[in-house]
Amino acid sequence: MYDQPRPNRAAPAMTFDQMLERVRYEGAYPTRERAEKAVRTVLAALGRQITGDERVDLAQCLPVEAALTLTAQIPAADRFTGWGFVKDLAERAGATPAVARWDTGAVLAVVARLAGPDLLARILRRLPDGYALLFGQAELCRPQMRAVAA
Repeated sequence: MYDQPRPNRAAPAMTFDQMLERVRYEGAYPTRERAEKAVRTVLAALGRQITGDERVDLAQCLPVEAALTLTAQIPAADRFTGWGFVKDLAERAGATPAVARWDTGAVLAVVARLAGPDLLARILRRLPDGYALLFGQAELCRPQMRAVAA
C-alpha cells in the first residue's frame, strides 16, 4: 500500500468555502455555519468507515479542511450499513435520524461529485450495503440464486 508512489494529483476541484456553499445549496441550509456543521459531522462519520487507498484517494479529492476532518478519524472496528451509518451519526450529533439522513445526503452528494465516478465506485465496493443511496446513486443488487427442489 505504501511502497508504490502516488502520482501528484491536481488541487481539489473546489475550495472549502465553495464546498460549504454547495452543501448549503444542496441541503437548503439557512446559514453557512449550519452547512459547515453538516460537512464536519458527516465527513467525520465517513472517516470512521472508509479505509485503505480509497480513504487516501478521497482525501486528495477534497479541500484541505474537509480532508483533515475525514482523515482525523480512526477507522471503526464495526462496519455499519448505510442505515447504521445514519443512526450512528444521529446519536453522535444529537439529532433525529431524519436530520442525520438529510445532512448525509447533502454532504455526500457534493463528495460524490468531487470524488468522480471511478473513485466513488471503488468506495462503494468497499462499504457495506446501503451507502450508494446516501451518495445519491442507485443501489444495484445481485440476483440471489434460489435452490431448486429436485
